[in-house]
Amino acid sequence: MSSLRLFNFSMAKFLVYSCIVLLASVSTLLFAGNSYAHGYIDGPASRAALCKSGQNTNCGSIIYEPQSLEAPKGFPAAGPADGKIASANGAFPNLDEQTATRWSKVNITAGTNTFNWKISAAHATTSWKYYITKANWNPNAVLTRDSFDLTPFCSVNYGGKQPPFTYSDTCNVPARSGYQVILAVWEISDTANAFYNVIDVNFSGSNPVDTLAPSAPSALTSTGKTSTSVSLAWNASTDNVGVTGYQIFKGSTLAATVSGTTLNYSATGLTANTAYTFSAKAIDAAGNVSIGSNVVSVTTNAPDPMDTQAPTAPGGLHVMGTPTSSTIQLMWNASLDNVSVTGYRIFNGTQLVASVPGTTTDYTVTGLNPATVYTFNVYAVDAAANQSTASTVNGTTAVAPTTAAWAANTAYTLGTLVSYNGSVYSCRQPHTSLAGWEPSNVPALWLLQ
Repeated sequence: MSSLRLFNFSMAKFLVYSCIVLLASVSTLLFAGNSYAHGYIDGPASRAALCKSGQNTNCGSIIYEPQSLEAPKGFPAAGPADGKIASANGAFPNLDEQTATRWSKVNITAGTNTFNWKISAAHATTSWKYYITKANWNPNAVLTRDSFDLTPFCSVNYGGKQPPFTYSDTCNVPARSGYQVILAVWEISDTANAFYNVIDVNFSGSNPVDTLAPSAPSALTSTGKTSTSVSLAWNASTDNVGVTGYQIFKGSTLAATVSGTTLNYSATGLTANTAYTFSAKAIDAAGNVSIGSNVVSVTTNAPDPMDTQAPTAPGGLHVMGTPTSSTIQLMWNASLDNVSVTGYRIFNGTQLVASVPGTTTDYTVTGLNPATVYTFNVYAVDAAANQSTASTVNGTTAVAPTTAAWAANTAYTLGTLVSYNGSVYSCRQPHTSLAGWEPSNVPALWLLQ
């Protein structure tokens, strides 16, 4: 009997351990390949980017994270399913809604075009590929592989390198007419995934070059305000061809771009009891920009003295990508508040590094020392100056690479590292250096590491 009881006990232990292993295996399968959001095309603006800016409406949660369109790689043999191409396999289903009029369109012409990516994490990259719908595609049917020419019109082999945080491909777009969709695929080399962006474009044909800018928006005025927002309105501009959009500036900073039929805008995430200036410019399909409108000065309302509730702590604070020897990129999930989150404060230990608007959920800390462990704290704040508890994460900078000193009259290739004045820089664009083109002077050519 003792032997039987011992056998039963051992068998029970074996079954328990087996279940644990099985659960761990299932969890690994469920979550393998998932990662945080990493990048999207903001010029010409993708469908998701136009959702973020408000030109596309009823988009769902993609407005908060246009960089999250990640799905298995291998398109067209693999990748997102037909009918779910725009949403990265259904992650953001609103994006799969497809009619000829559902989405705002970006004007484009055949020939040389540049596609600009805004990257949150510089993953090792296999390639960048660009596809376009067939000339006879059906714009009122969901996007499938049959909608596209499955030979990319542009393919860039990136060889496993990490791109900079702003990356561009210049491609020769084939001739089309009217409404078409371009599918851009950023394929990662060290994960099983890729990023999928669709761009709704309108081919304007072979009209003569338009060099006439629209008239300035007139009678810009504030139509209302709160402690954290200002509402604006203006009169329409005129143009010889057509106004396609309006740029709204907060001070000298471009705050938003809205469609050419939109004559109002609400600036949110502002600080209570603070003076702001706003202006607007009109743009047309050829990229001509008007002179500025009149400038409106507005002071937001004082904070609500009854608001004593602090926002929730930023969620999911983490280090994005691979730190360099002098930078670490942080990213977090948006906090919640009973009124609204107006900003985030980023601390390196106890030292305030930066304050960013409430609509921003990432920040790159620069000027760090190589091979050093840092502790970062991020707080959310609201208009009444209520501050959340901290979210904390540790990050370690990379060991400083051994690099040659920058020198004039030298040919540099993409990704080459140089040292200059005690800092390390990576070449962003192939070029031959000249005196005066020191890395600290030309950020378009060099990225601080």
